[in-house]
Amino acid sequence: MTASFSSYGLGLRKDHYRDFLETDVAVDFVEVISENFMVPGGRPRDIVRRVRERHPVALHGVSMSIGSADGLDRAYLDRLKALVEEIEPLFVSDHLSWSRFEGFNSHDLLPLPYTQEALDVVCANIGMAQDVLDRTMLIENPSSYVAFDGSTMTEWQFIDAMCARTGCHLLLDVNNIFVSASNHGFDPLAYLDGIPFDRVRQIHLAGHSQGADMLIDTHDQPVPPPVWALYEQAIARAGPVATMIERDDAIPPLCDLLDELAIARAIGVSIDRKAA
Repeated sequence: MTASFSSYGLGLRKDHYRDFLETDVAVDFVEVISENFMVPGGRPRDIVRRVRERHPVALHGVSMSIGSADGLDRAYLDRLKALVEEIEPLFVSDHLSWSRFEGFNSHDLLPLPYTQEALDVVCANIGMAQDVLDRTMLIENPSSYVAFDGSTMTEWQFIDAMCARTGCHLLLDVNNIFVSASNHGFDPLAYLDGIPFDRVRQIHLAGHSQGADMLIDTHDQPVPPPVWALYEQAIARAGPVATMIERDDAIPPLCDLLDELAIARAIGVSIDRKAA
């Protein structure tokens, strides 16, 4: 399922497994890290199956390595496809980045140069993934800390061309836009102006931390005011899409995350009223 619809969800993390399995949590969907559930059998697979009985589930990957010059790992895709067929997820997404080369895996989301050569690689890999999975993928814009002198496109131009060539959809991470804009000195609203919003199906919201010289996408803080303000701009352009809060460290009680999600709902309702 990849049709646009207005909904609000949270990332499913171990701290809150019991809440989601034993109580009625007021979310429209949950998102899980695909790789944590790709081994067949065992407790993780059982948990995601049981959560799926209560909520739609989105699969969000961190290891597909869409930008790998030596192509995608077919064994990885086959494991992911088995999970997709079992869970029947709302979305399947991964990042516009690379992490693997000739068997080495950095276990980090590494940046790409925005060139025609890199675009060719990314589009070929997305095409392969979509063929194997037999569904349209969502690709997430990255947070970045370095830029390449050889880039011939802005990130948003690259993303626009990627969507046009592959037909993929977008997972727009608003915090990543804010972090990268701060680190590289571009206007986040110019980024939004260049994004093909007809391809956006999901939005991520998260917090970040101040490093020594730049912002770091740590997912260990509440969503800050400037990210909320940028989200308001993004959702006004996107229309009805799925929004979720990401928290991966310093995870608070579930009620705190639901309070944040209520802010997103309120912004969405306000935007809908203005558009009516």
